[in-house]
Amino acid sequence: MAKVKTTFFCQSCGSQYSKWQGQCTACKQWNTIVEEVIQKPEKSGWKTTATSQKRVSKPLKINEIDSSQDARLDMSDGEFNRVLGGGMVPGSLTLLGGEPGIGKSTLLLQISLKLPYKTLYVSGEESQKQIKMRAERIQPNSENCYILTETKTQNIFKQIEALEPDIVIIDSIQTLHSDYIESSAGSISQIKECTTELIKFAKETATPILLIGHITKDGNIAGPKILEHMVDTVLQFEGDRNHVFRILRANKNRFGSTNELGIYEMQGSGLREVSNPSEILISKKDGELSGNAVAATLEGMRPLMIEVQALVSTAVYGTPQRSATGFNAKRLNMLLAVLEKRAGFRLGAKDVFLNITGGITVDDPAIDLAVVAAILSSNEDEALQSTYCFAAEVGLSGEVRPVQRIEQRILEAEKLGFSTIFVSKYNKISLKNTTIKIQLISKIEDLVKFLV
Repeated sequence: MAKVKTTFFCQSCGSQYSKWQGQCTACKQWNTIVEEVIQKPEKSGWKTTATSQKRVSKPLKINEIDSSQDARLDMSDGEFNRVLGGGMVPGSLTLLGGEPGIGKSTLLLQISLKLPYKTLYVSGEESQKQIKMRAERIQPNSENCYILTETKTQNIFKQIEALEPDIVIIDSIQTLHSDYIESSAGSISQIKECTTELIKFAKETATPILLIGHITKDGNIAGPKILEHMVDTVLQFEGDRNHVFRILRANKNRFGSTNELGIYEMQGSGLREVSNPSEILISKKDGELSGNAVAATLEGMRPLMIEVQALVSTAVYGTPQRSATGFNAKRLNMLLAVLEKRAGFRLGAKDVFLNITGGITVDDPAIDLAVVAAILSSNEDEALQSTYCFAAEVGLSGEVRPVQRIEQRILEAEKLGFSTIFVSKYNKISLKNTTIKIQLISKIEDLVKFLV
C-alpha cells in the first residue's frame, strides 16, 4: 500500500504549497488554501485494450512520421465548425466555458442531437428526464444520442467501453470525481485527475471529447489554469443575457485559427445559427433618419456591417454631455476634437450621444469614419443615404488612415447591397470589376464636402 499524500492548493488560482498559510502569494487571495489528498494506493487507470497496453513509444525521425491527417468530424453546425477550424479533430479534447445560463448545455445537446455519429452525452448536473424535456424542445427525434447521468469517471469509462461512442460530451468537468482522489468534486486535484484520465482515453482511442467548464466571477474558467493548458481547444461562449445573441470564440486552438467566431440567436427551440451577422446589427426602418451610419468592421477574421447612431443636441446644462455605448468614450472625445479643430464644427457646447446597435462593443479603429459621418449627419439633421458605408481610421491631424484587410470589408459591403464605401486614399486596393463604388478620401474635410 502506498502512503497517502496530501498537499495544499489555492482554490482561486491553483498554486500548490507544502503547508497551509493564510494568504496565497500568487493571487493575493485570503483563506483560499485547502488541503487535498493527491495520492491513494496505486491505480491502474481506465481499462484499455491489450494492444494499447503493450504499445511502447519509440523515437522516430521527423521525416519518417506519418503526416497524413485524419478527417475532421463534421459537427452538423456551421458556426461551431468554423470556430473549431473545420470540424472536430479525432482524439482532441475541447473545453467550453461561459456564464451560468448562457446556453452551454443547450448548444452541446443541440449538436449531439443533430450528429450522424454515435454520441454519448454525460451529465452530472441534470437527470435524464430533465435532459429529455430540453431535447424535445430542440429536436424530438434522434437515433444516435445516448444520455448518461453519472459523475464517477470509473463508471463513465465502463459505459464508454460498452457503448463505444464516436464522440463523448461531459457536462461538466467540475461535477466529475475519481476514486483515486479523496477530495470533493470540483476541487483542484479532482479536476486535474479527471481531465488526465479523459485525455489518456481520448488519445489512445482517437475519440474526441467535449467538456463544459464553469467560470469564476472574474470570467475565467474555474479550476487550475493548467486545465486550459491540458486540453487542445478552449472555447468561450459569451453574450449579454439581456440580449438574444450569443458569440462563440476560441481562446486556444491547436488545430486552427483563434480569430474565427460563431454567432447564435437564442430561441425557444434552441440556438439558431446566424450565418449573416449584419442582419441583426443593421436596423430595419421605413425612411432614412439622420445620425445613422454603417461601418464595415471585422470581428476576428469575419467582416461585419454594424450601424452607428449619433445624437447631437444643444446642451441644456452648462457642461455638455459625452456618452458612448459600445464605443470608447475617450476615442469619441478625440474625434469630436478633430471635427472642431480640422473641420470647423462647433460641438463644444453640444451634447453628443453615440450608440452601436445590437448591444455589441467594438474597438476596431475602422469605424472612426462612420462615427464622424453619424455625428455630422445628426448635427446638420440630414440623413445619409442608406446605401453608404464607411471603413477608415481618423488621425489627430484629420487625415483618413488606411485599415487592414480592406478588400474583405469592400466585398462584404458589396454582397449586402451597398452602393458606395468610403475608404482611405492610401489603402492599396487591387479589386477589379466590383459593382460597389469605392470613394477614396484623404482628409476629414473631403468627407465633410461630400456629405454636407
